Formats: sequence, C-alpha cells, structure tokens
Amino acid sequence: MRMHMKTALMLGGTQFVGKRVVQLLLDRGVQVTIATRGQKQDDFGDQVTRVRLDRTDEKSVLHALQGKEFDVVFDHTCYSPVEVREVLEALGNGVGKYVFISSVAVYDFGEKLTEQDFNPRHFDIHYKPRQEYAGLEGYQEAKRASEAVLYQQAPCPVVTVRFPYIVGVDDYTERFAFHVRSIEEGHSIGVSNPQARFGFVDSAEAAHFLVEVAASDFEGPINAGSDGSISHEELYRKIADALGREYSLSEDPMTNRSPYDLGQSLAQTTAFAHEQGFLFKELHQVIEEQIASHQTAVSKKDDSGH
Repeated sequence: MRMHMKTALMLGGTQFVGKRVVQLLLDRGVQVTIATRGQKQDDFGDQVTRVRLDRTDEKSVLHALQGKEFDVVFDHTCYSPVEVREVLEALGNGVGKYVFISSVAVYDFGEKLTEQDFNPRHFDIHYKPRQEYAGLEGYQEAKRASEAVLYQQAPCPVVTVRFPYIVGVDDYTERFAFHVRSIEEGHSIGVSNPQARFGFVDSAEAAHFLVEVAASDFEGPINAGSDGSISHEELYRKIADALGREYSLSEDPMTNRSPYDLGQSLAQTTAFAHEQGFLFKELHQVIEEQIASHQTAVSKKDDSGH
C-alpha cells in the first residue's frame, strides 16, 4: 500500500539532498513547504511555500509550524533531540509520517552493521542544545537521541534513514573531492587507520530513496546506500589508478587529514533495504562516477595526451 502524498514539509531543502528531494516532490505534484532560516536562496520560485524558522529558537519553530498539517515531514536539519521534540510539539497531530535523515553514526564502530545494532526505542534521552554535541561522539549522541524522541513520542509513523557518506557533484562539503585533488596534485593524505572501512550513497539515489520510502507503508529504522564498504587505502588506490597517479600517506596522520578518517571502521549493510525492494548502485560504480566528476580538466588533459 502506498501513501497518497499531497503535502510535504521540508526542514531544509535549499542544498544537496534536500534540494533534490524538493524537486522530486514537485515533479510528483506534491505541495511543498520549505522551512529554513532564510539565509540561502533556492531555485523553486513560486512552486513552493516558504516559512522561516531557526531550529535553535523554540519560539520561531512554534510560530512557523503551529496549526499546520502535512502528509509527510522530511527532517534534514536536526542536530539535537530538543529540535525534533519542538517540531513534534508545534505540529501535534498534524503529521501523517515523519522521515528523519539519520546516519550510520548512530552505530558503534564496526562492519556489516544492521538496523538491530542500535534500538532507539530503548535509548535514554538527555536533552541538550546542538552546540553541546561536539565532535563525532556528540554527533552520534544527537542522532541517537533524536531517533529516540521520534520512536518514543511521535504520534505518527516514523522512518529514520541511516545513510553512510553521501557523495555527489552537488556535495558542498567536498569531502570526496578532497581525496581526488590530493592525489591529483601529489599531496600525501593523513589517515590514522588506512584499513578502516566505510560506505557511500549517491546523492541522487539518496533523494530518490527518501521520496520512495515516504510514499511507501514502510516505517522504522533503515540503512540506505550502496551495499558493501571500502577501506581508505583501497579508495586511494582506486583514485590513483583512475588518474594515472601514485598516492602516498602522510607520516603524520593529522597532516592533510582525510575528512573520512574516524580511526576505525563504520560500515553498514543495506541488505534489509534490498529485501524491502529498495535498490542502489553498486559501490564501485558510485566511486568511479565520483572520481570522474571531481577530476579536474588538468588531469583529463594529461590523460588524453594533449
């Protein structure tokens, strides 16, 4: 059974995956409301409704959302359980389904992590503002606690989507591009554990998945992305081979440090998503596409021999 989605609230939606989701919803004829601080412009013109709110200001959230109703809420901008609680309080029973963009970071370090490796329904919630969730540990706790608020308090079905690293030509973080540029320009890369493994999801596929899972009758936690994982060293070798370059590691891991360096493996399996009928590109395809898209004209010119 599929939900007939007529209205959607997008918390975020002016860049990267959120922007892609908005366009997909508009293509389906969904009436979309974008809720942001109003600091970034979008290209949607009069196709969307805009409301301004600040997730760190409870009064602004209440003023923007109280009394409104939406078939689906997509939450891209939550970095504290306080923030998701405030949205739930503002909307009350006016939400048909809540789709929360979570992360593989909810899990402890490991490989082939499954949805059962973190259960938000039994997580003790401690409410703190986003500035108190510092570093990876803080980010992990914030995502865990936010999921817990939803499963323990939301009056509607909830989906929490646990993504690995999201990559794409529209990735404003330029984390993947960092590795291509470093190898392309002959810079050593700093990494504390070259054998640590991680995964990826293509930004276009991430957006498509969010819309599809929102329209489905699925609810609960779900890992989403290309199945499998790759180590730092395997990734660097793959990039170097594609560019016709050599790669090297910095003697000091903190020098030109990889933005993917967590010290240990953090890699999930998406077998459950596949069982539900959600399909993603092979991991090697995603990586090859990213290398090609981030390779500069200089390297492409060298490779062509001109």
